[in-house]
Amino acid sequence: MSRLSATDAVTAATHLTRAGQWAAATRLLTATRADDPAGRAVLALARAEVAVDQDFGQQSDHAAAALAAADAVLDGSWDLAMLKFRKDYSLALFQSGNRDLRQRVLILIEKAPDDARRGTANFWAGVMADNLHEQPAQAVEHYLAALELGEKSDDELLVSLALRHLGHHAHMAGDLALARMQWERSTELLQKAGHLRATLAQQVLLAVLLRDEGDAAGSRALATEVNRWARQAGLPFLAQETTELMA
Repeated sequence: MSRLSATDAVTAATHLTRAGQWAAATRLLTATRADDPAGRAVLALARAEVAVDQDFGQQSDHAAAALAAADAVLDGSWDLAMLKFRKDYSLALFQSGNRDLRQRVLILIEKAPDDARRGTANFWAGVMADNLHEQPAQAVEHYLAALELGEKSDDELLVSLALRHLGHHAHMAGDLALARMQWERSTELLQKAGHLRATLAQQVLLAVLLRDEGDAAGSRALATEVNRWARQAGLPFLAQETTELMA
């Protein structure tokens, strides 16, 4: 009987997570066994990442136990600290908590072990500045840093996320052509990565752009399709956004 390695299980779970199949990813990781401490740490971190991503996408509460389990086998892990930040950002965003996460994300940027992870920390610093503190200029600086580091490290998912949010600022400034270029490229990269939730979120923005370009019918049609996907995938925030665009 063949045995799945921890690395193979994590790779498969990553694809399941990007497809919005969080329960399947969790079951796979839970069923996988590792004989060595390093393998057990890899699996625990992966289970925590699935849970944090699910909580953000579905506004659920799965991450607390998974993060605690990862804490038990990981000591001083940058990746675990990043997941804890993401979970606390999600709570602050959706539950209006009084968390001030600015110092934590600056430490994550400073201590990031490589360009890709430094870019990831910059991206989350940007969304925090945008969505929690209403600091658009600071947010753009972080997104530009994330874009540069994503391109440097060939991290297409990071590039796509940075372009998504830079496109938002172009759209807000009235530069619809630049917003379209950035949002279409972001969508292509997200589709390439098989990231369902992020792709749907990006298509919501393209529906908004169609509306602002004067194509109301096209906007409603795209929003309707995204709404169907969002309801089937259990993504309430996107379902709500597209319902408003369909009206």
